[in-house]
Amino acid sequence: MTDILHSNLLSQLDWIEHGFGTRQAKLSQNGMASLKQIHSALSLIVADRRTGCVGASGCVGEGDALITDAPGTAVSIRTADCFPILLADNQRHVVAAVHAGWRGTAGRIVAGTLARMHDEFGTEARDVYAAIGPGIGACCYEVGADVARLFGLEHAGKLDLAEANRRQMLESGVPEAHIEMMRRCTFCDAEWFHSYRRDKDTAGRMVSYVRALTGSSEDSSRR
Repeated sequence: MTDILHSNLLSQLDWIEHGFGTRQAKLSQNGMASLKQIHSALSLIVADRRTGCVGASGCVGEGDALITDAPGTAVSIRTADCFPILLADNQRHVVAAVHAGWRGTAGRIVAGTLARMHDEFGTEARDVYAAIGPGIGACCYEVGADVARLFGLEHAGKLDLAEANRRQMLESGVPEAHIEMMRRCTFCDAEWFHSYRRDKDTAGRMVSYVRALTGSSEDSSRR
């Protein structure tokens, strides 16, 4: 295993660069756009080519998803059990990084991010490729009845957040073949992953990011 994990699916797109950090990775958010993450369903736009705002880096506000259409601008999030989800529109070259914990997932953050990509940049869900990175798996994620009910479960028990986000993307129109679940449990694998539930306040955070290297061929028609 390399220190930074890569999605086999997203690696097929030669116009992006991406990575899912591990506890072994020397990966920081320096030079990347980032967020003050608040476990919400809020998405923010950064480095919009239509306004001439490109090359943004640093914290751009409060929320849990970042979207950009600007080549060279990396959007990033930090996780330690919550799921990092990277999205790439293969037609319009719009990318997004999503931080999906149980609150964000219950608030349908990934569906909301796809909707905003459509509203702001014309992204069609059928053109989106998505990777759900390492997070706490259903094998280890016990939740109480109040949280369970938010996901249609009747009783306290184990919750599969990755699957809940996958279903949201399918319902939004992302083709099943365009979604990769990496199925790496952060709680199970202490050697490679930070886990807040396992390590509490001593847990570190892992950076995941995606960056478009080139703009789409439709740029001129969208301006």
